[in-house]
Amino acid sequence: MRWKGWEKVRIRRDHAGDTVEGIAPVIVSASRSTDIPAFYGSWFADRLDRGYAKWINPFNRRPQYVSFEKTRLFVFWSKNPQSFLDQFEKVESRGYSCYLLFTLNDYEKERLETNIPPLEERVDTFCEVSDRIGRERVIWRFDPLILSESLTPESLLERIGYIGDAIHAKTRRLIISFVDIEKYPRVGRNLANSACPDARQLSGPEMERLAAGLRDSNRRWGLDISTCGEKTDLSHLGIRKGQCIGYEYITGEFGHDEELMEFLRPGPGTDRDSHIRSLKDPGQRGQCGCIVSKDIGQYNTCMHLCSYCYANASPLQAKRNYARHLEESRLCGFGEAILD
Repeated sequence: MRWKGWEKVRIRRDHAGDTVEGIAPVIVSASRSTDIPAFYGSWFADRLDRGYAKWINPFNRRPQYVSFEKTRLFVFWSKNPQSFLDQFEKVESRGYSCYLLFTLNDYEKERLETNIPPLEERVDTFCEVSDRIGRERVIWRFDPLILSESLTPESLLERIGYIGDAIHAKTRRLIISFVDIEKYPRVGRNLANSACPDARQLSGPEMERLAAGLRDSNRRWGLDISTCGEKTDLSHLGIRKGQCIGYEYITGEFGHDEELMEFLRPGPGTDRDSHIRSLKDPGQRGQCGCIVSKDIGQYNTCMHLCSYCYANASPLQAKRNYARHLEESRLCGFGEAILD
C-alpha cells in the first residue's frame, strides 16, 4: 500500500486575500533541500505566524500551498542553527513539537564545506541546541562519509571520534550515510571543481572498516548508530538501518501528542508493519525508510556551498538565488515561498 497523500484544505493567502487549495501535512520537513535554520529562519518565522507556506516543485516549477493547520511536528535540518536558537522555543510555544537533525562533519582540510563556521564553533552550537531542546531532540548526522587520496577510513574515524567525544553526552543518536557520486551527476561535477577533486565513494570493504571503527568508538559513547538510505547492511557491526524521519523514533519521543499518534497509529485490523510501510515517503529514494513529511525548502538556495551537495546545481546559482531572496525580502517583505 502506498501513501495516499495529505488532507486537502482551503488556505486564505495573506497578501492577496483570496483562497487557494493546499495540503495540510501532519509532519513538516524544514528542510532537506536547503538550510532553513541557517539562512531562512526569519522567513520561516514569518510563515509560521501566517500559518502556511508555498513550495515550488523543482522539476515543473508548479507551486503547492502547505497549511500548518494540522501540523504537529516540524523536523529541522541544519549545519549551523546558531541564529535559529530562539525559534525552536517559539515553535514549541505555539504547541508544535520539533527536533533537529544537525549535520556535524569535519572536512575542513579538504575545503568541502566552504561556508560554514569552524568546527569548534559548530560543536559549541550543537551543545547549546541540546541544552535548549534536550539531548533526545538533537540528532547528530555525519553525512556524507567521503574518502580521498589523503582522507582514509582511519583518518576519517579520527575526525568522527573527536566530534563524538565532544558531543556524545548531548545526544542519543548518530546517523551516517555514504556519499553517492555516481547517482547524482551534479555532485560529481561540483566535486570535480572543488578543492578536493579526488573525493570518492567508499568501497564495500572500506564501509566495513569504518563501521567497525565506529562500533569501537561507540563503546565510549553509547549512542544509537544507524544508516539512512543505505543498501549496505552493517548490522553485524552494530550499525542498524534507520531513518532520519523515523516511525519508531517519533512514536517513542512524541507519544504524548495524541493528534500525532492518531496519524501514526494503525487503523482497526491493520497490521502494524504494513501500516509503517504504507507511511514510507514516496518522494525519497528506494532505500530511504523515512516516513512521509512535507518539505518546504527549495533547491539551489543553500549558501553553505558544500561541494558534495545534490541540492545545489552550482555555487553560482545558489549565490544568485540567495541574493535575490534577500533583496526581495528587503523591498517587499517575505514571500510565501523562499523564492518564487
